[in-house]
Amino acid sequence: MKSRKLLSGPYLFWAASFIIIPLLMIVYYGLTDKEGGFTLLNLAQITTPENLKALGLALLLSFISTLLCLVLAYPLAMILSEKNVNQTSFIVLIFILPMWMNFLLRTLAWQNLLEKNGIINSILGFFHLPAQTLINTPYAIVLGMVYNFLPFMVLPIYNVLAKIDKDVIFAARDLGASGIQTFSKIILPLSVPGIISGVTMVFVPSLTTFVISDLLGGSKILLIGNVIEQEFKQGSNWHVGSGLSLVLMIFIIASMALIAKYDKNGEGTAF
Repeated sequence: MKSRKLLSGPYLFWAASFIIIPLLMIVYYGLTDKEGGFTLLNLAQITTPENLKALGLALLLSFISTLLCLVLAYPLAMILSEKNVNQTSFIVLIFILPMWMNFLLRTLAWQNLLEKNGIINSILGFFHLPAQTLINTPYAIVLGMVYNFLPFMVLPIYNVLAKIDKDVIFAARDLGASGIQTFSKIILPLSVPGIISGVTMVFVPSLTTFVISDLLGGSKILLIGNVIEQEFKQGSNWHVGSGLSLVLMIFIIASMALIAKYDKNGEGTAF
């Protein structure tokens, strides 16, 4: 018993230092003014036209990115779940491999691909095709989100599909169910925990990101994450930045509640 407590010591220290204390600081700054008095004005800053526009655009691009990730990930996860272990392990490794690379470097690579004199336009120019305006657009931001967060959609869905008993599917087909009926009545309902987990793991970071919109949007397209970053770094206004962060935490708490409701057994856990 004592050894377990000793082993949990480093984790508790890490959790307190990098999770609990920073979170308490955000709550403190978000609910106080510069004089230290209690206020809700920092939270109310989300209602300004500029912040509402940034939040609305972030919600829209996050929704589109999440939907695209789901459309791409589900068929791929189904294909992976039907492969043998060695083939699946190799293909899953290909998806996990980019995650070992620094997030910033992956996004910078897309910046080099999409910029005006980048690789894509160079290839188009080689074939005497007109150059395309790809960088500094919402499309570039969505592309960056899909590329960076697609593995977080594939892995939980694959994890759930791989656990489905094949005998259940065979039994349905023996009873005369068509492929569409088998999918809609058995496979899809059983994969809901993985879908919910994947949607959450893509939507939340897409909503709060500021690096992707900074690099691929050229600081011309402001999402709510960029507004919060500016409040902390440029305006040095920790109180407003923390207040806006607390508003975004509502979406995080809602996503956690969604996972807890539909994935009670942790079947959609990606790792």
